[in-house]
Amino acid sequence: MDREQNLKLVREFVSNESLIRHMLAVEAAVRAYAVHYGEDAELWSTVGLLHDFDYERWPNPPDHPLQGSKILKERGYSDEVIYAIKSHADYLPDCPRVTRLHKCLYACDELCGFIVACALMRPGRLDGMTAKSVRKKMKQASFAAAVSRDDIIRGAEDLGVNLDEHITFIIAALTPHAAALDLVPETGAAATE
Repeated sequence: MDREQNLKLVREFVSNESLIRHMLAVEAAVRAYAVHYGEDAELWSTVGLLHDFDYERWPNPPDHPLQGSKILKERGYSDEVIYAIKSHADYLPDCPRVTRLHKCLYACDELCGFIVACALMRPGRLDGMTAKSVRKKMKQASFAAAVSRDDIIRGAEDLGVNLDEHITFIIAALTPHAAALDLVPETGAAATE
């Protein structure tokens, strides 16, 4: 589970930089939770980084993530990594989310996308962002309309975390990676809501 090997795989299958940044965001969030829970950060990072590597080529269910699962198997990734990635798809009934890793990936996936969308609307990006401001945007159906609010809420519940605390945790997890995520505050931007 070498990160350079994982990034090479991502670059082989993904040309969309926004999708790559999404996978980097989920990787950062899942890794932070692994550290928080005392779990295997390398394993969790691999799952977070690779969870959507097949999406650009096979965006339709169940091809995503099943096509990617075949590729991962051929490349020697463990059944644990493959199952965890498959578990983030609600439409695969034979892959329920059982472990904390499965639940964490699901809880971080949609929320990372939503937090990034919120950050892109703010001059300060992640700086000064609060759970309250994210929750306010969640109520606005037209904002980041493709992101399932139900999945965000269900993900936090399944992981057993308070949604506001989960949002705050992910903002903190993404902040050190702002440059890689293209979320550096605009010059002179104040860190306010």
